[in-house]
Amino acid sequence: MTAAPESIDLAVAAAQAASDKLATDIVALDVSEQLVITDVFVLCSAANDRQVRSIVNAIEERLHGMGAKPLRREGETEGRWVLLDFGDIVVHVQVAEERIHYAIERLWKDCPLLVLPDSVTSGQASGDSAE
Repeated sequence: MTAAPESIDLAVAAAQAASDKLATDIVALDVSEQLVITDVFVLCSAANDRQVRSIVNAIEERLHGMGAKPLRREGETEGRWVLLDFGDIVVHVQVAEERIHYAIERLWKDCPLLVLPDSVTSGQASGDSAE
């Protein structure tokens, strides 16, 4: 079983919205075989708490336009790790240090990555210097 097409569409839209706000290290994990409560985790990093909030707002706006509203939102007060639960997808927007420390990808390493469009991944900083 893999993530439902609707979940994948929401995940791609969330990833694109994050990319538009210059999020880095954007990945989408298909957790549908491991979890019953959601299909996809979208993870992305931000440079600081202000950028986290900007990314969160962009994701909510984009998905609201698709008819999705967050069921739950956690971490907004501190702005270092905000979790948006849309039911079919869960979005984690983290300050880079938090992302490294908690290493969600490592916890879910057995789950397949969803292929994101070039428009999401092409502008991301990967830690390598530009060529």
